[in-house]
Amino acid sequence: MKELLKPSLNWLLVFVPVSAYLHYAREDAHTAVFVTACLAIIPLAGWLGHATEHLAARTSEAVGGLLNATFGNAAELIIALIALQKGLYDVVKASLTGSIIGNVLLVLGAACFAGGLKHKVLRFNASGARTQASMMTLAAIAMIMPAAFHYLGGAVDKEDDLSLEIAVVLMLTYAASLLFSLHTHKHLFQSPAEVEEVEAHEHWSTGKSVGILVVSTAFVAWMSELLVGSVEHAAHEFGMTSIFVGVIVVAIVGNAAEHSTAILMAMKNRMDLSLGIAMGSSLQIALFVAPLLVLVSHWIGPRPMDLLFTPAEIVAVVLAVAITAQISGDGESHWLEGIQLLAVYVILGIVFFFLPEVAGAKH
Repeated sequence: MKELLKPSLNWLLVFVPVSAYLHYAREDAHTAVFVTACLAIIPLAGWLGHATEHLAARTSEAVGGLLNATFGNAAELIIALIALQKGLYDVVKASLTGSIIGNVLLVLGAACFAGGLKHKVLRFNASGARTQASMMTLAAIAMIMPAAFHYLGGAVDKEDDLSLEIAVVLMLTYAASLLFSLHTHKHLFQSPAEVEEVEAHEHWSTGKSVGILVVSTAFVAWMSELLVGSVEHAAHEFGMTSIFVGVIVVAIVGNAAEHSTAILMAMKNRMDLSLGIAMGSSLQIALFVAPLLVLVSHWIGPRPMDLLFTPAEIVAVVLAVAITAQISGDGESHWLEGIQLLAVYVILGIVFFFLPEVAGAKH
């Protein structure tokens, strides 16, 4: 498979030292730190994705699935962990929401549009796509029920326990889905062309993959800490609410690696892989990263994190899942369906931009 990160994006690595200088040398440069840290994370996320892919190719499929679950969304996970430690729960939940809708609407929409311009019809395995869409529906249900419990008058002191138990169910279900997609029914998720290309590609050595993985993860963690530390000041400076920054800006930055790869694969008429990247990443966020954060929050942060998302976030995810399931169910796509997905993402982005801070906050 081609490299996840185009060489032309490597120049963005210059923003790593720039962001660090602005953070440590100028106390009032919060907006500049936020912008430069965002730019720095884009190539770092790409290299992290590189290392994950090559390391997975050197191991078994089961280990490869675990590596992708752990490191495929490492940028989002690291950003969320640092925000969680600082008690920025609204930013954490907004970034989770943004990652889910960003992958199934923005990434998949851009892939369908770009691929559809080059190929009249993009075909993929409908059975695998429907399975992933069903898993996304499960994720939407897991977001709806804690909110329903809260707004229908459930005991407030039970909300943390409710979220913890739902998180355990989601993680167990995600483990089952990995077994299904990587072992018992892997033929539903891998096209013959993908098998041939994976076998023909010369992969990095294990040492090189681990080294780049460790270094890129460390730099992503560093830049993420600077980004989270400046997010509130930057949001105020740009006239944006923290929920918009989390749902749109931070999510786009964290998904940089998935964006380029999914589009590239669609242009090569590899929609099975492109769909797997977009929907698979959303599933990782909803069924692995979010529950993991709930579990970890019992040891870090001012208090445990719950799964009580705002009504706006819930509606956004439900609508994104609904239109994605409808488009992916027939096993074919084209450029107009890409436009439709992108249009829904833009509409949701406009709504989140104009949504007052108080409207996005939990009551």
